[in-house]
Order: sequence, then C-alpha cells, then structure tokens
Amino acid sequence: MEKSLEPIVKDLQDKFGATFEEFRGEVHCFIKPEQIVEALTLVRDAHQFELLSAQTAMDYFPQVSPRFHVIYQLTSLAKNQSVQLRVPVSGDSPKVPTAANVYKSAVWRERELLDMFGIEFEGHPDPRRILMPEDAEGHPLRKDFPLGYEEPQFSFNFEEIDLRKPYAKE
Repeated sequence: MEKSLEPIVKDLQDKFGATFEEFRGEVHCFIKPEQIVEALTLVRDAHQFELLSAQTAMDYFPQVSPRFHVIYQLTSLAKNQSVQLRVPVSGDSPKVPTAANVYKSAVWRERELLDMFGIEFEGHPDPRRILMPEDAEGHPLRKDFPLGYEEPQFSFNFEEIDLRKPYAKE
C-alpha cells in the first residue's frame, strides 16, 4: 500500500472497524452499510477526497450474503490519490443509505444503481428510474437477469432465419 494512504485506512479501521484489501496497487476498504455516510464524510473532510469519481456495484450471484458490493471510487485532486470504499449488501433486500448529502454527483449514480441492480438508497431525494422505462421489469445488470437470444444468421441458413425474424409491419 502507498505510504500516503496508510493514515486514511488506519482512520477508517479505528473509527468504523473497516477491513481492507489491496489489489494491483489499489486499496479497497470495506465499510458496513449503516456507516457509509459517516465514512464518506470523514474521507471527504479529513483527508481531502473531494471527488466521487465513480459509484457502481458488483453482483456476486449466486452468493446471497453479500450478493452485492456498492463501490465508491473517491479521488483527492489535491493529493493525486484514489481510494475505494466498498459496502457489502445482502441480496434479499439490498438497501444502503444515500450518499447524495455528501457528494451531489451520487444523486444520478444512485438512480442508475437502482435501475440496473435494484439496490435502493434510503433517503434518496429523487428515486425515479433513469435508464429504463417506468414499466420495465427486472434489473439488467444483475447476473440472474434473463438474456435474450437470437440465432446468428449466416449464408447457409439465411432464408430459414429470415422467415422467423420479426420485421416491422407497414
């Protein structure tokens, strides 16, 4: 781990009981869902990580607990550093407190995570769908989301596939 990240990781461990791992030079700190807002505030205010550069999720299906990790990629422009906070979330009812009060850019990113993964953010100011239609069912980035299938069309089966293709009616 970079020597400059050690005080940040130690601070998160002391105040929140965070665990961490290092992968290819990148530090991942694991925080409990109920502590994420305080941890983000601490990292922003005490350690100058003023930018939420990415917020996404990872689905570990068929594992149920935790099924998801909500990932916060934080950047300090002043120090040219990056750290990642991860929140393990159960697959039964995935809920995490909103980070919108700490980082304004989280408003849009949390809406995307709700839409694509079905992870709810408690206290979110605008929990509407953003990418999918309102009547869409399911969450496309979940690993158990059913994929559509269309048989490939080649020169040897062109007519056979062409007959079954749904074309727009005139």
